Amino acid sequence: MTGQVAERATRSSVASAAGASKRIHVVQGEQHVTTDPDTVLTTLLGSCVAACMRDPVAGVGGMNHFLLPGGRSPTSDLQAERHGVHAMELLVNALLSNGARRERLEAKLFGGARLIDGLTDVGRQNSDFAERFLADEGIRYVGGSLRGEHGRKIQYWPILGRARQSLMERESQQVFDAERRIRPVKPVESDGSVELF
Repeated sequence: MTGQVAERATRSSVASAAGASKRIHVVQGEQHVTTDPDTVLTTLLGSCVAACMRDPVAGVGGMNHFLLPGGRSPTSDLQAERHGVHAMELLVNALLSNGARRERLEAKLFGGARLIDGLTDVGRQNSDFAERFLADEGIRYVGGSLRGEHGRKIQYWPILGRARQSLMERESQQVFDAERRIRPVKPVESDGSVELF
């Protein structure tokens, strides 16, 4: 009898999370961390990468969204917000300040598509950077979906660690158009290592 009650309670909490009432959309250069079990984080990705990270014991999780892998010393705050190094450090620090412990962190990575043939494969660079960051920081990589040729719509329930992905067809350029409508993107000066479009 006790097992049936526990199973019903688990199904109920999963159903509640699946119908989360608070949706927060994370755009380029942003990150969001929460302890609220009713929150679902969403984003649209092309060549960008989003890291979905949580501490399952502390009940805290979050998501970031970065445009370029970047270096450790971008030339402006605007550039810093778009670089993976900055985004990953902000996300990890926000999780730790909300009670997470580094050794319990787990992450899922999404994005990094190659959307336009003939240009530098920024999506691959972003994906490679994100995987390397997790390995270097000792953060457990528990899955996701990187690279490929399609944009993605991502939903992430940070307390459960559950993620849902919908692939977008070749109209993936609309990913960037949709994000620009949410928050205008100023051009980033190229240091010669990537081609911006």
